[in-house]
Amino acid sequence: MTAREIYIREIARLLTDLLASGSAGDLLAYLVTESHLPGPRTNLELAGAFGETVREFAVADPDDHRALWNLCVELACVSPEDAPAGDPYEFLVFCGIRGIAAIGSVSPACAGEAARHLAEASADPRCRVREAVALGVQDLLSRQRDTAVPELEGWVEGGSWLAMRAAVAGIAEPDLLAEADLAETALRLHRKTLIRVYMAEERQSDAFLALKNALGYTLGLVVAALPTTGFEYLRQLATLDDRDIRWIIRENLDDSRLRDRYPETVQHIRAQVG
Repeated sequence: MTAREIYIREIARLLTDLLASGSAGDLLAYLVTESHLPGPRTNLELAGAFGETVREFAVADPDDHRALWNLCVELACVSPEDAPAGDPYEFLVFCGIRGIAAIGSVSPACAGEAARHLAEASADPRCRVREAVALGVQDLLSRQRDTAVPELEGWVEGGSWLAMRAAVAGIAEPDLLAEADLAETALRLHRKTLIRVYMAEERQSDAFLALKNALGYTLGLVVAALPTTGFEYLRQLATLDDRDIRWIIRENLDDSRLRDRYPETVQHIRAQVG
């Protein structure tokens, strides 16, 4: 039995107990103990198993749906003061966000509300929480894209730097980009995001730098999915006299997906940006 299968079995047992007793104590203790925090790497496999199992329970029984939703919202709302970065209790927030997105992904009635929770959490000061948001965006895009895409458009057009970061990091996932319509959407969101970057005057905030760093790898994933239009866009960007945009281009050209498959094109664009 794999670790993932063990996690799913144990979470299923603990969720069953929670729904029968109304007490989440054993579940929360298990998540905290197995969080791998404090430490350099969160237990992503456990968090994924939590989201997957919550989704299956919500689908199986509508009566459980609201109880699980309330649990996940409560976990997602634990503040940085009560669960600071690196604390094992931060993992509860991570799991809560994954659970919100998981339920939203199978419930059209909850999809919009899930997206709004993700938008709010995208501005969280904890990096791990923001990564949970990006994973949650992927969940919504995989099953509720008619709701998720307009939400992401709003984040990019009028949201904060961190909301924009969540949008581009969430949609730039290879399995999603394998679908032509999502790849085109991803390129459109990146275009809009980079317009805002180009127009930005204040570029020293941590939020702006987080977005810039994300664009340093997400754009290359999108170009790899749409090489013809993607490389043409990179050529257009390379004509801009903008230090940050040129940095973003150089970072993405170092991606092996582009460097190894399109060496001549990469070399030409690299020569443009210096």
